Amino acid sequence: MEYNEQLMDEFGPEKIVVTWDHRTQTKGILVIDNTARGPGKGGIRIQPDVTIEEVFHLARAMTWKNAIAEIPFGGAKAGIVGNPEKNKIDMVRAFADRIRSLVPREYIAGPDMNTGAPEMAAFASEIGDMRACTGKPKEIGGIPHELGSTGYGVAEATEVACKHAEIQLEGATVAIEGFGNVGTFTMKFLSEKGAKVVAVSDSQGCIYNEKGLDYGKLLNTKWRQKSVVKYKDGRVLPKEKLFGLDVDILIPGARPNAIHEGNMKSIKARMIVEAANIPIQPEVEFKLHSRGILIVPDIVANAGGVISSYVEFIGGTDEDMFKLVREKIRRNVDLVLINARRDSLTPREAALALAKERVRKAMEYRGRI
Repeated sequence: MEYNEQLMDEFGPEKIVVTWDHRTQTKGILVIDNTARGPGKGGIRIQPDVTIEEVFHLARAMTWKNAIAEIPFGGAKAGIVGNPEKNKIDMVRAFADRIRSLVPREYIAGPDMNTGAPEMAAFASEIGDMRACTGKPKEIGGIPHELGSTGYGVAEATEVACKHAEIQLEGATVAIEGFGNVGTFTMKFLSEKGAKVVAVSDSQGCIYNEKGLDYGKLLNTKWRQKSVVKYKDGRVLPKEKLFGLDVDILIPGARPNAIHEGNMKSIKARMIVEAANIPIQPEVEFKLHSRGILIVPDIVANAGGVISSYVEFIGGTDEDMFKLVREKIRRNVDLVLINARRDSLTPREAALALAKERVRKAMEYRGRI
């Protein structure tokens, strides 16, 4: 597991920690990218092929995302090189034990790929401090992801962006890739705002009905029959066809690089809101932007989860979480899109410029520049 030193710059990373636990036979990776704005915040993923470089890129994304969300966290990320089918609790406890000197002063954990509330409970228990992580079970002070903070933020981001794209959200047609936690709540909250979700996909395929899909019925179908394609009132399409549908708003909310050179020409949507992390490579984003498609980048649109984490960290309530997600997502989406138009930038360029400005200012105050 080697790290490319060419990735180092003025912002970080500050620390790269690699751990080993003989009992569970697992390696752990922690990258603390930048703590100028506060302790590094980022989840723990468990994968057999996770690398230092992958964890660094995720940590850097958290640096920007937390800065744009205006919460007092820096950026960090962790990975455990292991089989998620084995005892994840033991792996997480062993990893927590190795990095306890850094938690929570420099690093605050959270759930990520193949980790959830039980693993976060184990992490906090091993550290001996409930502030060690967020995403804990409600019974021990957590704000569960089942409330849909990320999807709620995506819906709020979509509503704000519609004004910039001159789209009337009520009645606007929407296609959503993915029907996990983010996709389900994105559909729920957009439907409540009057949008017409006409297509949803999962790993089995895409369900499409130009007259609109019923959220409650679709959720029940997914829960009972394990796939959206079992929904009776609609046409089943290959999942890849979702991206080329004639809709107003396209929301990639599952896989990285879902929109790429091979399918970008088929996109007919007037606006794309990135609910997933890195669903479009920057060079493809630029080409879509050049076609007049408004794109709300992931580091702005899907920050509801990290805002929720902050509310949990300070002991806030569910109501506090929804209020803060709405306030911060709406303010920063609007600011990024105003800056992008004013400075002739893509929204991602404008978002990164804003994030770097905020992080750099914090570094100056701390005497790091």
